[in-house]
Amino acid sequence: MVKINLNDPDLMAATEAAEIWGKNPTYVRTSLRQTPDKWPAGSWRLFGRQLVVTTEGMEAATGDPDPRKK
Repeated sequence: MVKINLNDPDLMAATEAAEIWGKNPTYVRTSLRQTPDKWPAGSWRLFGRQLVVTTEGMEAATGDPDPRKK
């Protein structure tokens, strides 16, 4: 079984990711609904009502690199 490090900074709540990228708090949910093909497989997951995304997914969806790495 593969262990996932939940403290990995490349995993974040959708609203947190939107804030980091300077987007509207609903950006991720809207993007997944309207343009799901922008999101690589495995770059997002819904845990109950909490949407979790990866840095890779946000970079692919927005076309912008991670602003934290500037």
